[in-house]
Amino acid sequence: MNLRRLIWHAPFLSDRRKLEWFPPFWLMRIKVLEVSDGWRTVRVRLPQTWISRNAGGGLFGGFQAALADPVAPMACMHLFPGYAVWTRHLALDFQHEAGTDLELRFQVTEGQEADIRAELQHRGRASPVFHYAYYNGEGRLCTAVETKVAIRPQGYRKPGG
Repeated sequence: MNLRRLIWHAPFLSDRRKLEWFPPFWLMRIKVLEVSDGWRTVRVRLPQTWISRNAGGGLFGGFQAALADPVAPMACMHLFPGYAVWTRHLALDFQHEAGTDLELRFQVTEGQEADIRAELQHRGRASPVFHYAYYNGEGRLCTAVETKVAIRPQGYRKPGG
């Protein structure tokens, strides 16, 4: 078993610690501010460090993408256990320079969750789209995130593929 799996499946670690100690995130020095309500709400601080700054001095977009990518699928893994889950599409819209630490704010609403459950029951799979964002220390929107997640039965194979 590799380190990533060991951390992710360790029963003695909280979800907050599992995220912070996940090897790519540990190297990025993230700080989990909140994981609540069964992963329906997630807030994470992405610090601006000497290594995370881009040539212009802002927070490098690759760091933002790396953190934003797995958040929605991880939430779906917890909300819809027993399914295979992965990111199908990730888009970041850099709206304001990130000159400070950023806070990623993700939330699954009751309506979204109900719609996904209904689609899973009706079709056996779902591909929901989530919108979330990074905010600077003043609460200003810096980067909008759109993620499409694939939620499929374990062992799913695309028809005809």
